[in-house]
Amino acid sequence: MLEALLALDRDRPGVGERLIGALREAVAQQRIAPGTRLPSSRDLAADLGLSRGLVVAAYEQLVAEGRLVSRRGSGTTVAPAPPPVPASAGQPSPPPAGRVAPLRPGVPDLGMFPRAAWRRAYERALTGALDSDLDYTDPAGVPRLRAELAAYLGRVRAARTGADGVVVTTGAAQALGLLGRVLAARGMTDVGVEDPGSAGIRDHLLAYGLTLHPVPVDERGAVVSALGRMQAVFVTPAHQFPTGVVLAPGRRAELIDWARRTGGLIIEDDYDAEFRYDRDPVGCLQGVAPDVVALVGSASKALAPGLRRGWLVPPPAWLPAVRRAKSDADMGGSALEQLAFAELLGSGGYDRHLRRARRAQRTRRDALVAALRTHLPQARISGVAAGLHLVVELPSGVDDRALAARARSAGLGPLALSELRHGGDGPPGLVLGYAAQTPDELTAAVATLAGLLP
Repeated sequence: MLEALLALDRDRPGVGERLIGALREAVAQQRIAPGTRLPSSRDLAADLGLSRGLVVAAYEQLVAEGRLVSRRGSGTTVAPAPPPVPASAGQPSPPPAGRVAPLRPGVPDLGMFPRAAWRRAYERALTGALDSDLDYTDPAGVPRLRAELAAYLGRVRAARTGADGVVVTTGAAQALGLLGRVLAARGMTDVGVEDPGSAGIRDHLLAYGLTLHPVPVDERGAVVSALGRMQAVFVTPAHQFPTGVVLAPGRRAELIDWARRTGGLIIEDDYDAEFRYDRDPVGCLQGVAPDVVALVGSASKALAPGLRRGWLVPPPAWLPAVRRAKSDADMGGSALEQLAFAELLGSGGYDRHLRRARRAQRTRRDALVAALRTHLPQARISGVAAGLHLVVELPSGVDDRALAARARSAGLGPLALSELRHGGDGPPGLVLGYAAQTPDELTAAVATLAGLLP
């Protein structure tokens, strides 16, 4: 019987966490063999004398960690044993087909996409759609989705907007494209970008004829005094990419003052603000200064990039021009998928998925940090309090670009920190993602990475 393998002291508080730990240990030590079908949550709860909710939560946590597999109609089984850590860490080891390269930042666990919840949301949207919903929609998006997004952003990110102020986009890239077009049309072509910062964002903004200027980032976030005569600035204040720094309160006030004094625009990318572990939530800048901040967000990190669902909340004075640019771009986009996303938000399915994902990502982050401390003890780790990636600062003299190239040849996907610097100097390092792999896979990846260091 499974309960004989789980040593639990039911009289002490925290029995749910101890159940998770006991199951995790039994699976890791293969006291429960790979492929074993576990009892139903109801049966195990009865056998252990626990509430069913505790067992359900434990199963969900271990499914999120990749230790268990749950399939409709087949119950919950122990996952296949992970592959051993390669004996020769430098040998190429490409990821299996369809899998994200280990340590690649910016991608969630695509296997956690809530397929069943999305299917139900889509079916409800299709069943409840009016004939008129299938016509060309408002360029800013389906009204119901804009209302759900306004409520969600107000509740979770302390944003200040109504449904009429939200523009639905096909991800953050389209939102930046709309702003790029409007900036160029207004002659506001001098734009600041954080340094270090996203190379993809930099390239995207350059495509609209904008002139980009690096803005240094220190331990308090973007250095506002470096903006000078710039006319707009792109920032990631809740979780700076890639450093993980939070824009300090004084800098937030200074940045808003700069925008109001100069007529500048703050473009706030809220790219992974839902994922925080060791700190209190930080409200978005837009909620403090909606007159000068354009809030950009998407479901790419929470659900999947392939869903192509995002949003933009521009300052009211910018909204008409943004709506015209959106109409020119796609005349409003897919109505049915927007209605399905509205169903997912309104039903609480999106919040439930985020809670599950946060639990899994915290565990994976902890596993990555532990592996780094074991295999790369000389490295300095930062940016661990939130998000889906962290930064590893390497010893002086290490060529991080060459190391990242060797890692790619070995089937890994880290980013070199120096590739994300637009103009400034700094220590070598790597940006490591942990969202798409199990703790065991992350540990194996770090062992491989350590073997590639000169």
